[in-house]
Amino acid sequence: MGAKELSNPTFQLGNGCLVDQLVGQYMAHICDLGYLVNSKNVKTTLKSIMKYNYKSSMADHFNNMRSYALGDEASLLMASFPYGRPEVPFPYYSEVMTGFEYTAANGMLYEGMYDEGVKVISNIRDRYDGRKRSPFDEAECGHHYARAMTAYGAVLALTGFHYSGVAKTLKFKQMDGTYFWANGYTYGTIDQEQQNDLVKVKIHVLGEHPLAIKEFELQEFGNVIFKKTQNIVDEIEFEVRMK
Repeated sequence: MGAKELSNPTFQLGNGCLVDQLVGQYMAHICDLGYLVNSKNVKTTLKSIMKYNYKSSMADHFNNMRSYALGDEASLLMASFPYGRPEVPFPYYSEVMTGFEYTAANGMLYEGMYDEGVKVISNIRDRYDGRKRSPFDEAECGHHYARAMTAYGAVLALTGFHYSGVAKTLKFKQMDGTYFWANGYTYGTIDQEQQNDLVKVKIHVLGEHPLAIKEFELQEFGNVIFKKTQNIVDEIEFEVRMK
């Protein structure tokens, strides 16, 4: 593979709309690093991905490469070219791969585009429903492809979960309900119940190892700083007051 004309190289994206062009921002959100670029541009880009790459049906879509979505199935294409396609674009631009779709969908969830993000994820689950395809094998370049595991990012995006093993800080969004968490050492659930200007919190540890926290934060609501590190082996209850 190579370009005979350096001014017009082959197998490139050109001015196309790439499904995972914000993967760096997605990872920055997961790592609690904030925005790498203008937040308004991030949301505009995600809207463009839904506008140009989303297909409600693959019935009229031509793809001469690998087919991971067929017929009336909905999906996000790897790339689209609303303003003109290169003569020889990169080969798999017309394909569909779940790992890339999850990346875009989770990015949407982080930006508050709940309906769009859930729609993309629901489309994937409809395709891998256990009847048409195995829900345990979302094939891309091969079977049981690891990139699809980024689906877990939806849990992080929806709950706002962050844990620092260095600072021993635990963060969540403020929203009533029970949610799963895992920090690499252990795992469990958190219960939240808001009552006026405070939230009752109960953290359950279900794994074999304790959860160590010095500070707990409900984003854009309030936080609790413990006098000493809490090594939770079972559960802990406390209240977070609104700032």
